This record gives sequence, structure tokens and C-alpha cells, in this order.
Amino acid sequence: MNMTRREMHRFALAATALFGFGGFQRAANAQALRSRGPLTNGDFEPIGGQPPQGARRSVEDFDYQVKYQRAFEAALWAMPALAIYRFRAAALEDLGLKDNDIIAYSGVATAKLEATTANASTPYITAFTDLQEGPTVLEVPPAGDDGSLYGQVVDAWQYTIADVGPSGLDQGKGGKYIFTPPGYDGEIPEGYLHVPSPNYRVAFAFRSVRGPGMTEAEAYAYAKRLRMYRLDQAGNPPEQVFFDPIDERYPTMPLWGLAHFENLHAIVTVEPVKPEDKQVMGMLATLGIRHGEPFSPDPVAERAMTQASYDVWFFMQEWYDNFPKEKLYWPDRHYASLLQADENRAFTWTYPDRIDTIERAAEYFWCTYMPKVLSDNPATQYMMAMADSTGAPLEAGATYRLDVPAEMPVEQFWALTVYDRATMGFIYTAENRTTLSSYDLETMTANDDGSYSIWIGPNAPEGREANWIPTAGKRPLPGMRLYGPTEAFNDRSFKMADFERVD
Repeated sequence: MNMTRREMHRFALAATALFGFGGFQRAANAQALRSRGPLTNGDFEPIGGQPPQGARRSVEDFDYQVKYQRAFEAALWAMPALAIYRFRAAALEDLGLKDNDIIAYSGVATAKLEATTANASTPYITAFTDLQEGPTVLEVPPAGDDGSLYGQVVDAWQYTIADVGPSGLDQGKGGKYIFTPPGYDGEIPEGYLHVPSPNYRVAFAFRSVRGPGMTEAEAYAYAKRLRMYRLDQAGNPPEQVFFDPIDERYPTMPLWGLAHFENLHAIVTVEPVKPEDKQVMGMLATLGIRHGEPFSPDPVAERAMTQASYDVWFFMQEWYDNFPKEKLYWPDRHYASLLQADENRAFTWTYPDRIDTIERAAEYFWCTYMPKVLSDNPATQYMMAMADSTGAPLEAGATYRLDVPAEMPVEQFWALTVYDRATMGFIYTAENRTTLSSYDLETMTANDDGSYSIWIGPNAPEGREANWIPTAGKRPLPGMRLYGPTEAFNDRSFKMADFERVD
């Protein structure tokens, strides 16, 4: 059938209105075929079913490509669990401890505590347990003039299952916590604070917070009032083992490379699989990681997992190099809170319709042991310097100055710690100094207005050695901790000065 020019124009308008431009093309093609007369099977091709003519595959080795992609996504997904796993593994393997032994630092940690954004102002206390052996009891002393605890108990996914101390479940009154394994239906003794765990392995990290006039020795003595044992030992608890690693290397940081996935296997082969994680478990099976089975990757999977682990590290570094401006604590400053909570002000990034694995990985990449919920008035605040006063990233080998006002908005104390941007941990230096705090003001030099200037860099300014934190040529990540921040800080009416580059 032949169409006049006017009829063709009307046909084009109608087809485009009904089907869009693509629909018009298809209609035009059909019209052209009809105009040819009767059609045979040889005139047809299926609609869809294969890529368009000229398409080419982008990779030659699909086996590697699939395993690499699955390894990359799995490493992001497992970041919280991988980070906490290393704390327990290092305690058992490097320090020679057992579950329910308590690590209690007799003083503030040095760079020998190789941990992500740890503090060096309050002595740490930590311990681990495995609920496959049955429920575990943790006895916590009451808070008072002789001491106080701040910290969290987390499960194998590093999700907080209990806050402890004045801001925790015991409200500073102390007591006996009992942690029970998944599916536990046994009787809970009267008077215990029951915390059911969704996973078998449990860890805690507390800080023995010094009150006014308290010494480190007194904080250490307070920490040693803790007790941890199995419930079946409650009638006659064993003597508590305490270990002080103040002079020991405690390497808790994630191991990148194939070891990353060996650690992941050690987690998922023991812990229960949640329904929302079954798809990732299927991806891990492709890599030779299956629940309850030996670690058995083939050579291609080993190569893919190794490279994917490295790439996740680089990806996270780039994520923080391009930190979202809307997440800065003050719009006109360059600080971000270490605690970047999810939309529910929690730290799981689990919603009814999705799990945000990238933002979750980013938070657990630079922080461990988060509170269960981030309140509007948190007991501590941590401000990480993401750039200098000009917005430029802080650089290795450069020197910077921070001016700290005479009156900081804190009820307890403030502390500035400088981390290695690559590891998010302390920097080893000959001076063995990672932190300056309000506890150090007596030895520091004050400015005429009562403020204090602190320098960070490879070398101390002449005459200001006491006001200097060395960086040993590392790219710095400074973090200002505020213990007991006041309303002026929490409502953001107080603003910290940015770091100024001075070299």
C-alpha cells in the first residue's frame, strides 16, 4: 500500500504520540515491511533476546571477572565483621589470651596499640567471649568518684548489643550482664541484665574514664573490678585473668589481601546466616567460602579476592578524599564527626527495603565500637579534620597549626590525636607522642589570651616542642575528642577553628 506525504506525516505524529520516538521507528519499520507485500519467515528476526549487532564482550576471562566483582562487594558487605574479628584474633594469637580474659591497660595506649582511631587519653579495657560455650556473665562496677566506664558490647558484626556505664543499660549502677547465644531459651537468673546476642562471638571495649583528680593508676584499679565468666561457673567463678599490654604490640587492624577473606571465612563459617545475607553467602560460595565448610578457593578466586581486597582499601581512601560536604559538622568548617550514623541514627544501615553497604563500610573503615544509637547529646564527640582552612587535603610532610581556645565546651576533657591517614591508626614516632590533651596543659605553652596553639608535622616549631604532635612524614588525620561536650558544642553554636598550614 502506498501512502501520500500527508498520510505519512499523520502516521508519524500518531505513532510518536502513542509510542515515543522508539515506537515511531518500530511502527515505521513495520509500515515499510507491509508496503513490501507478503512476508516470509526469512524476513523476521526475534525482538530482543541478544545484544544489538556490533556489541562486543568487555572482558576475556569471565571466571575472574565474576569472582572479582563478588569479592569486591563481599569485602564491602563484611567490613564491620572483619574489623571486629581482628581484635579477637590478635588477642588470642598475638597476645596468647583466651576468651573471657580481660585486657586492661595500666596507662593510656601508645602506638603499639595498632587500632583504628583509638584514643590515647583514657586506659582501654577489652575482652572477648564465644557463646557457643553457653551464656557469659559480665560484672560491671558502679560508677562513682572512684571511676566510671564508657563503652559498648558488640556482636560478631560489630553491632552494639549493649551500652555500658552511666549512659548504658546499667545506668551507672553497675550489675551483672548476661549475654545469651542465638536461640537461647534457658532461664535467666533474677537480677541479671539480659542481653540476647544475634551472634556467637561477642566483644566489649570500655574506657576507664578518670574523674577530677584521679590518676591513671586509680583508673586502672577501677578497671580491675570487672569480672567475666561463663554462666555455668557463676557458683564459683574462676580467678579473673587480667593482661596489661602497655608494652606489647597489639595488632588489631584489618589484614588486606587474601588474609582478608580467610578472616571472612572464619566469621561466616561460625555465625548464623541472616535471611538478608543469603544472597551474599551465595556470592561467597562462588569464591570457595561456605558456611561450615573449609576455606577452599581455586587459584582464580585467590587472585580475584586478593586484588578486590586491595581495591576496596583504595576505594575507601578515595571515598574519604571526597568526603560529602553535606556531612561536615559545621558548613563553614572542615570537620566531620567520626560517628556518621545511618538514617535511623544507628550504625547498621539496614532498612526495610535495602542495606547500604558502601556507607556502612565507610563508617567501619575508620571507626570501631559505635554506640547503639547516636543521641542528640552524645557523651563524647569526635571531630576529624578532613581538610585545612582553605579546603585543601592535609598532606604528608606539611606542618599545620590548630588554635584551641582557653575555654573549650567540655565538662571533662578534650584531646587532640593525630592518626596516619593510610591506616587510621596511631603513628609510630621516636617521640612516642600521639596526643595532646587538656591533661597536658601544665607542660604546654599558652598564648597571651589563654588559648593554646598545637602544631602537627614532621618537625617541632622552635621553642614549642611541648605543643607539637609529630607525624613522621605520614599523611595526618587529626581528631579532636571532647568528653562531656556541653550544649554549646552539641547545638553547634561553638565552632572549632580549622587547621592552618604554616610551612
